[in-house]
Amino acid sequence: MRTAVVTDTNSGIYEAEGREIGVFVVPMPIIVGEETYYEGQTITREHFFELLAGELPVRTSQPAPGDVMALWDRVLESYDELVYIPMSGGLSSSVSSALLLAGDYDGRVQVVDNHRISVTMRHSVLDALSLVEQGKSAAEIKRILEENAYESTIFLGVETLQYLKRGGRVSSTAAAIGTILSIKPLLIIRGEKLEPFANVRGSRNCRKRELEEMQKVAEEFRERGLKIRIGVAGSFAHEEDAAGWVKMAEEAFPGEEIHYDPLSYSVCCHTGPDAFGMGISARLAG
Repeated sequence: MRTAVVTDTNSGIYEAEGREIGVFVVPMPIIVGEETYYEGQTITREHFFELLAGELPVRTSQPAPGDVMALWDRVLESYDELVYIPMSGGLSSSVSSALLLAGDYDGRVQVVDNHRISVTMRHSVLDALSLVEQGKSAAEIKRILEENAYESTIFLGVETLQYLKRGGRVSSTAAAIGTILSIKPLLIIRGEKLEPFANVRGSRNCRKRELEEMQKVAEEFRERGLKIRIGVAGSFAHEEDAAGWVKMAEEAFPGEEIHYDPLSYSVCCHTGPDAFGMGISARLAG
């Protein structure tokens, strides 16, 4: 039985890396005005942030059903079955749409909803690959990933309130006051939703608080005898800013392997530039 792993670009995995590690990737659409781009294919990060700062509305959408099915069909020409890991059903309708589509595949497509996005979604993909190597079926992989859905936490610090205001997550008054006082929201994803966790004054203090909270999460996992995966992410325009955030994370977690991914456009639309995130997941396999 040959089992394939399929995900989307919200995992931080693009097509080129997917080919290297053996994962098939659905590109997420980005809609700017009436123009549609595809993450990792037809738009660069520099162009994306230029558009995000412009006058036209920028939003992401779930992949077109025809695009998803076309990829599944192509994969199933060479594989007996596949496990599909899209972004969290609490953040997008991608999961519910994929579940409907999978009904036409007689069990050959197993859709996972384990409430992940960004670096923890990457962790799920890596776990799935390891489980495939262990001989697990797509249905077994779906069960294992969903049973461990809440064994992960993401913290995300936001540099500017402008995009949260634009998305209706904070009021204009709160955004104005927060900007004056240099308040940086610290958000959390533990489960299905992106939710407020704390408001911290100053960007560096927010980063330090995020790392402190992540250290607590890591310790909780270790106390339960669980191995962990650590990832950091950001919507930085400059490589040196990303490197600085990675360095802070490495200093907070000496000896740990830490992977960096740019934040997906689905997240960047809500955070804007210079957001800084970190995620920890229990390592299920590998």
